Amino acid sequence: MKLIFMGTPDFAVPTLTALVDAGHDVAMVYTQPPRPAGRGKKEQKTPVHKIADQIGLPVRTPKSLKDPAEKASLAALGADCAVVVAYGQILPQDVLDAPRLGCVNVHASLLPRWRGAAPIHRAIMAGDTETGVCIMQMEAGLDTGPVLSRAAVPIGPKATTADLHDTLADLGASLINGALEGLHSGTLVPEHQPDEGVTYAHKIEKAEARINWSDDAAAIDRQVRGLFPFPGAWTLIDGQRVKVLAGEAFDAPAGTKPGSALDSDLLIACGDGRYRITRAQRAGKGPMDLKDFLRGFPVPAGTLLT
Repeated sequence: MKLIFMGTPDFAVPTLTALVDAGHDVAMVYTQPPRPAGRGKKEQKTPVHKIADQIGLPVRTPKSLKDPAEKASLAALGADCAVVVAYGQILPQDVLDAPRLGCVNVHASLLPRWRGAAPIHRAIMAGDTETGVCIMQMEAGLDTGPVLSRAAVPIGPKATTADLHDTLADLGASLINGALEGLHSGTLVPEHQPDEGVTYAHKIEKAEARINWSDDAAAIDRQVRGLFPFPGAWTLIDGQRVKVLAGEAFDAPAGTKPGSALDSDLLIACGDGRYRITRAQRAGKGPMDLKDFLRGFPVPAGTLLT
């Protein structure tokens, strides 16, 4: 098939390479424009842009697809289908309609659960026991289109967003070619999403990253895992901001004020239960396991984390 690919972050890369490996003609790759990044604030191409350059695919980086000239350029490609994976722009209706078979999206949830921007984070933070990937025909609504194929994976008790990100990126790549073949041949019947069970994975707000030690330990554990590696859950220790990268929740009652260090090894009282920080990072420092962190930054029993 003659395809357009639209994607930006690392999550989209396995799907692009799967399409190329299957022999599809990727006529154009659309991705977000290069942006300043790193300490030197030099403009950096997106992960999709970099891999497209390596493969030798043509790339366009429009700031908006609402521009009439961009719409005309896309339509002139005469594509059979557009594959969209975390592109980062809302597609106007005439862009959705331009390819002969429309646009399909690789979405990292089991729709209709977790429509929206942060489905992996939200699934972990909510305590879901499974998630997955859906290949969906796109329409004007937010992730409301009919589903062509889906596959589920369990969410383990220690799973982080980083873990699921890689698993689901590979899962989406494994599904895309079969979904396109079924769409092209007419052998796949799109499954309309039910009205029941709809939830929205709203963008993670900065305020959500600060740990509230009055929450129960299990919820704090889900917060830490769901926000790893980005943006990272954090707390204040002696006025210093510390990212909490990993830990372990315990049911045992704390019997003291939430946020209080119960020992000198970062066992912290919660609203219900206790939470042991096992990996952390101070501002300007690298990630450290518990012993290394405490060697340079002791936290005695009785310290109040806020």
